[in-house]
Amino acid sequence: MQPHTASEPTPAERLRSIIAAAHSMTVVTDGRPEEVHGLDGDDPLGRIHLHDPAEPDVHAAPGDGHAPRIPIRLELTDVSPAPVRERVRARVTLSGLVAAPYRADAGESMCMELGQAVLQDACGRTYVTPAQLQEAAVDPLATCEAAMLHHLVADHPELVPLLLRLVAPGAKRGLVRALPLAMDRYGLTLRLERRIGHEDVRLPFPTPMTEVDQAGLQIHALLTAARRCSHHRLPA
Repeated sequence: MQPHTASEPTPAERLRSIIAAAHSMTVVTDGRPEEVHGLDGDDPLGRIHLHDPAEPDVHAAPGDGHAPRIPIRLELTDVSPAPVRERVRARVTLSGLVAAPYRADAGESMCMELGQAVLQDACGRTYVTPAQLQEAAVDPLATCEAAMLHHLVADHPELVPLLLRLVAPGAKRGLVRALPLAMDRYGLTLRLERRIGHEDVRLPFPTPMTEVDQAGLQIHALLTAARRCSHHRLPA
């Protein structure tokens, strides 16, 4: 096996983490959308069992194999915790079949025969297979990213200008405002807003995180690199 050298999450990892951190989702059956709220801290996939149509449903009760199936679509929106322009970072759509009847507000676990998983963001639309989704790990920061970014913006606004020292000078021309857009186990993303348009710049951590307790050390490493960068640019 080759060593893992990724500097950002795969589409499957992003999709899985968005689902895990979701506060709500829209469930569409029979053409009728229903909003499901109260998902905070309760990963939807803990009660929605996804499986490939080619695989047996290990969660199905005896006799469920003959129950009628209806199309279902789950829609989730990933919104940046920081007040940046265009706060929607990505949209996730899971579509497939579920045993009828289905009630979104029933609060019971269900099995969904997954037909398609789609991640749509600024880079376009990416299709994720059921196998990729099942194998993808949830980012360790997924459920606490919002609190961390809120803390950075509200309590340490002086750190963002310091982190900007790690950004290439050309990217900072015409800069009006910079805010943290996202943070995951691989790095921190800043949104650089100009009078017209914006640009996202990724600051990778020295090493990927394996647990949330490492976040402070990783941010500290970026700040240390930023201070050294500034020092090196001083005239001799």
